[in-house]
Amino acid sequence: MRLGIGIDTGGTYTDAVIYDFTEKKVLSSSKALTTREDLSIGISGALEGLDKGLLAKAEVAALSTTLATNACVEGKGGRAKLLLIGVDDATLARVGRSYGLSSPDELLCFSGSGSFDGKILPKPDWESIVSEAKERLKDADGLGIVELYAMNNGAVAEREAKRRLFEALDIPIVCGSELFSGLNSLQRGSGTLLNARLVPIIRDFLNAVKRSFVSLGIKAPIAIVRSDGSLMSEEFSRLRPVETVLCGPAASIMGGMALAGRKDSVIVDMGGTTTDISLVKNARPVRAPDGVSIGGWKTFVQGVLIDTFGLGGDSAIRPEGHGFRLYPDRVIPLSLLAKRHPCVKDELSALLNSSPGHTKPLHEYYTLVRDIENKPGWTDAEKALCGTLKSKNKPLSLREAAEAAGTDIYKLDFGRLEAEGVVLRAGLTPTDIMHIRGDFTAYDAEAAELGASFVLRCMGRDDSGPDELQRFCGEVYNRIKKTLYQNIVRILLQDKYPRLRREGLGAQLEGLIASSWDEFASGRSNISNGFVFDCSFRASACLVGIGAPIHLFLPDVAKALGADCVIPENAGVANAVGAVVGNIAATAVVEVRPNHTPGGIKGYFVSSSEENIHVSSREAAVSLARETARVLARREAEKRGAAGEITVELEEENFWGSASRGRTLDLGARVTATAIGGAAL
Repeated sequence: MRLGIGIDTGGTYTDAVIYDFTEKKVLSSSKALTTREDLSIGISGALEGLDKGLLAKAEVAALSTTLATNACVEGKGGRAKLLLIGVDDATLARVGRSYGLSSPDELLCFSGSGSFDGKILPKPDWESIVSEAKERLKDADGLGIVELYAMNNGAVAEREAKRRLFEALDIPIVCGSELFSGLNSLQRGSGTLLNARLVPIIRDFLNAVKRSFVSLGIKAPIAIVRSDGSLMSEEFSRLRPVETVLCGPAASIMGGMALAGRKDSVIVDMGGTTTDISLVKNARPVRAPDGVSIGGWKTFVQGVLIDTFGLGGDSAIRPEGHGFRLYPDRVIPLSLLAKRHPCVKDELSALLNSSPGHTKPLHEYYTLVRDIENKPGWTDAEKALCGTLKSKNKPLSLREAAEAAGTDIYKLDFGRLEAEGVVLRAGLTPTDIMHIRGDFTAYDAEAAELGASFVLRCMGRDDSGPDELQRFCGEVYNRIKKTLYQNIVRILLQDKYPRLRREGLGAQLEGLIASSWDEFASGRSNISNGFVFDCSFRASACLVGIGAPIHLFLPDVAKALGADCVIPENAGVANAVGAVVGNIAATAVVEVRPNHTPGGIKGYFVSSSEENIHVSSREAAVSLARETARVLARREAEKRGAAGEITVELEEENFWGSASRGRTLDLGARVTATAIGGAAL
């Protein structure tokens, strides 16, 4: 047998499997709660639940995590900066926000770029760059560097800036040209800044895995899933964490495909924080055509086409007027908090007995994830809250948190602490609703009932009887199913009609989709109500559900779409399976650009992420592009940890246009090489 370990750390659970590569099946699986304060505790807990005899025989370990995905969706991450050469402030102010570049504090702009065609090389003021960078990067966790025309001049300015700043700063530095080959400098900048923000998140995750392996005596080499479902080495992922931005969702696709075995499917992965939906056609995942976009970030990261939105077992449920709203924010379920801290149940009971309801979520708590006692850059109020959480060693309610910070509940603002993962809220969630309905019973159901009763009171509804509470639980379940239905229909419509992805569905079509669910959920149709027309949506692809709570919601959604629904065996650990079944892959793109002059074409430029070479003929330029792409792809695959036989596939595109008098205009060519190999054992 050849065995591998698959590990997936999500926002709520950490899963682990032992996979038999020969028989292609799961031999052992385990689950443990993810422990944000120290990820190694949850990872060790999951690994300890596996067959110890098989664990010692594992030859490789592969990881996936939604930590980077969740950080993008929730706007979290480390303190990072982006140095832009040749991009001016006016351009950023005009269009930067559409790429996720909206915070001036994160951006350093300098002039000195060269020409578009790469003939004139950039000449920045290096002394000014180094001086200002030293001052503004004192508290940064990472730095990204992007130059306007780097892809046309061999990225000479980016590499020089990295060399100079690496000598002056003790932080990870990555150039945009090392990550992406796209021409759009702002899109390169978005992904490069995001890379720097994710450095501490992936670093902490990998360090936690290493600690767990050491404590359990596991010596298997480590690989991690990229956003396209392939693998890369541990060392590589520490420098390029942005490659993991859809790591967890990509693993869910690979796992769903491996476990369900359906040729055409819609894979729906519901976790604690997000739900990820992806399409599989003819046994191949559909890829994102223009790079991954997530949480307001528009990047060149190559990945599978995954639609991620904030809906999971730990989504916050908060009152809104006389109704409620499901928020994308992840919070700790009250049922889990009360199991860890029994005093919480007594405090919720006292709140319910003393408060008539409130416009603020008084039933929510703050918990400490990491200490900031001796770290600069935090306000006195932020330090006071964290200090109190640490000294009392218990969660603080909103009122207690306000008192600790020396303010009141109306002025309470700990958004930065939450965004940077220092504190985490606890509140009412779908997981609590599952406890009230008896569908999940691992934690404290009574605490869940107390929290739900207070939310009902804040909505102006009677919270005194069990019937109203069960009615509320049914409404939450229906809202979850409706949200899944609306998003699945939207994604299928956008796949069939690509203009809807560009332009959006519009309010009328969105309203029609919502109404079609309401009619299904109520058991009525337009025809039965006296109408002669019924509008419904149908899907021929099978809905494959993975993730712990999905079996409670997806079957009804599939029924509304007239589709098959499969919840495969081991669906609860599909991400861990998807992690361990992948290969290592790398792509390199080389552009061929004709040198147009008034006297005609005078040679061709062959541009890659490393150099810009001029050759005399088109044939020679394309030949050089093929060889360069092949070498770069193979080298990149080896950097990512590929070993043994590495296959390289080439894809070539030639671009032609029309000129006056019926002439053909040479617009150049593009060669893409993809190298695929197994993970080094």
